[in-house]
Amino acid sequence: MFNFARTAAFAGVIATVAAPAWAADLFESQPRVEEAPVEVAYQPVEVGGWYIRGDISYADPDFRGGDWVTPGPGSNSFTSGSLRGTWAAGLGVGYQINSHLRTDLTFDHIGKTRFRGSSSGACGVAPDCISTDVSNFSAWGLLANAYIDLGTWHGFTPYVGAGIGGAHVKWDTLFNTACDATDPTSCDPTESHGGKSKWRFSYALMAGASYCLTDRWKLDAGYRFRHISGGAMFGTSDIGVTGPGSDKGINIHEVRGGLRYQFGNSDCAQPVVAYEPPPEPIYTK
Repeated sequence: MFNFARTAAFAGVIATVAAPAWAADLFESQPRVEEAPVEVAYQPVEVGGWYIRGDISYADPDFRGGDWVTPGPGSNSFTSGSLRGTWAAGLGVGYQINSHLRTDLTFDHIGKTRFRGSSSGACGVAPDCISTDVSNFSAWGLLANAYIDLGTWHGFTPYVGAGIGGAHVKWDTLFNTACDATDPTSCDPTESHGGKSKWRFSYALMAGASYCLTDRWKLDAGYRFRHISGGAMFGTSDIGVTGPGSDKGINIHEVRGGLRYQFGNSDCAQPVVAYEPPPEPIYTK
């Protein structure tokens, strides 16, 4: 009985020591499966296609001066003239040629703004008079534009651009009141000059940035300088004393904001992940 117990205990010790080595040999003898790394291929989105846009802006027009015909001695030019700030809004359609070049055609309106000017010279009540001139200015603009997009970083795309086209300028009736320079209560009767309207040459320079709201919508904000060439401003006065007159052009500074919707592929779109079938497992010993 004692010999049997001793033999069983010795066999248990041998099994305990040999089991890990046997298990390791068994594990190493089985084939191991190694999966090849999956390579994900990204196909770049080809940017291009039509887009539409809408913009609103604050416009600060700069009156560059004006002249008129006068029968007597004295100034025939405005000694001062200014236009109040106003609003502008526009719509456009464009085409994104590639990720760096696009063009569009825009049609916009510059809201009516008040003009106030003055001049000096002789008038009916005194040899030295100061006149006050008031009217309203508004315009429609049509521009063909080209832009260079400078690249996209985290959804932001800065750009510069230029445009060329025309502006239909409308001047309302100008009212002129001349008073004695030393006695402002002594004045000539107010004269009225019929306002003129006509298409004129115009160009613009732009700079700004867009931001991706979605893969189709972009927020666009920037600055635009627009020049409108000079032209007819008003006709001969109702009593036939002065006129006609013309302005020397208008410079307009605009701070703009708007939205663009891209019908084609936009640089806001994410790259496409190419489908790769799962690799076959590799068996190694």
